[in-house]
Amino acid sequence: MTYKHKAVVLGCNYYIGLSLIRSLGKEGIHVAGVHYQEEGAYAFKSKYLSEKIIAPHYEKEEERFKDFLIEYAKKESHKPLLFPSADPYVLFIDKYFDELKEYFLINQTQKGFWSDIIDKDALYLLAEKHNVRVPKSFGSEEENLVEKVEAELGYPCIIKPFDSSTFVSTFRRKLFKVNSRKELLQRLAEIKEKNIAVAVQQLVQGFDDHMYTFDAYLNQDAKVTHWVTAQKQRQYPINFGASVYIKQIYVPELVEIGKPFLEAIGYKGFAEIEFKKDAETGDYYLIEINARTTNFNQMLVELGYNMPLLAYKELTGEAIGQKQLKETTGLGFHYMYEDIHASKGYIRSKQLTARNILKTYTEKRVGAIWDKDDPKPGMAYLGLLAGKVKKKITG
Repeated sequence: MTYKHKAVVLGCNYYIGLSLIRSLGKEGIHVAGVHYQEEGAYAFKSKYLSEKIIAPHYEKEEERFKDFLIEYAKKESHKPLLFPSADPYVLFIDKYFDELKEYFLINQTQKGFWSDIIDKDALYLLAEKHNVRVPKSFGSEEENLVEKVEAELGYPCIIKPFDSSTFVSTFRRKLFKVNSRKELLQRLAEIKEKNIAVAVQQLVQGFDDHMYTFDAYLNQDAKVTHWVTAQKQRQYPINFGASVYIKQIYVPELVEIGKPFLEAIGYKGFAEIEFKKDAETGDYYLIEINARTTNFNQMLVELGYNMPLLAYKELTGEAIGQKQLKETTGLGFHYMYEDIHASKGYIRSKQLTARNILKTYTEKRVGAIWDKDDPKPGMAYLGLLAGKVKKKITG
C-alpha cells in the first residue's frame, strides 16, 4: 500500500522519537524527523527515517518553530500528521492548535484539552468528577497548608508539580518526597523561589511494582478500540520515575476504571493512564495520563499494538478495527542504561537485591534503542555515552 501523508515526528534525541520513527517507517510511511540540532539526535540515524529536518527550538523560539512547521506543511500535497515524542511538544501543539490544525492531521479536536490532561490539578478535578480515585492533595497556596498536610496526609508525603516539564528541567527530578515539617517548609521555599506551581499530595503506599498502566487508543468518536495493561517493575529515578523495566500483565480492574473514564471525557488518540495500587487497601489510584507515545512503545508494537500506526491509519481514512489483550504474555520492555543507575539505587536502599534484578535479564524483553535490523541509532547512542564518560574523566 502507498501512504500519501507524511508523518512528522517532533523530537529525535530520545528513544520515544526513535520508536515513533521505527513503528511508522517500517510500514513504508515517509517519516520526517524534526529536531533543533543534529548533535545528540541519534534517532536521525535510523534507516526508517525518510527526511531529517533541523528546525528552530520548540521552547526558545516557539513562534518561529510554529511558523516553520506550517511552512513545511504548506508545501505538501497531503496534510502531514504530527507526532509529539515528549510532553513539551504536546503542550506546544495544544498552544498553537488552531493554527496547526489547518495544515496537519492531529488526533485531538479541542484546543486546551491536552494541557488540562497534563496539568495534575485539572486532571484530578476531572477524575474526581467522574468518580475515579486520585491521591488527596492540597495546592501550595492553600491556607494553613502545613496543618492540613499533617492532619489529613501525614508524612511521608510528596510535592508534585502541575507542569512536570518545567519542574524536571529545574530540579532534575519529577517530585520531592518529604518526611517532616522541616523538609516540607524547606522544599516549598525552594519551589516558590522558582515560581513553580505545585501540590502537596498523599503518598500511596507500595513498591514500584504497584505501578500499573492502561494503554489505549480511542478513535475519533472517543471510543476505546485497542488496549493493553502493564505492570512496572523498576523505575528511574527509583520510586518516582519513568519505567526502565516493565512487563505486560493483564489487569482487568484497570480496564474497568480507565476505559469508561477516557470515553467519558471525550479523549481521542493514544492515552496512557498510570495507576498505583495501594499496598494496604488494594485500591487503584489514578496518578497521571501520558498524552503522547509511551516510552515502552516498542513493547506494544511487538505485541501487535502499533498505536502510532493506528493514529496514522484512522486520520487518513482507514478502518482500524478493535483489539484487546486479555491475557498475560509477560513480555518486558527494558531501557538498560537507566536501569543500571536504577539498580544501584534499589540495591543501595535495600529495596531489591542484585539477584532479584539479574534474574529479570533472562526474561523475554524488548530493548529501548538497540535493534539489530536498525543498528546505527544504537551505535550513535553508545558514542554519546562514551563522550560523556570521557568528559567526566578529563573534567
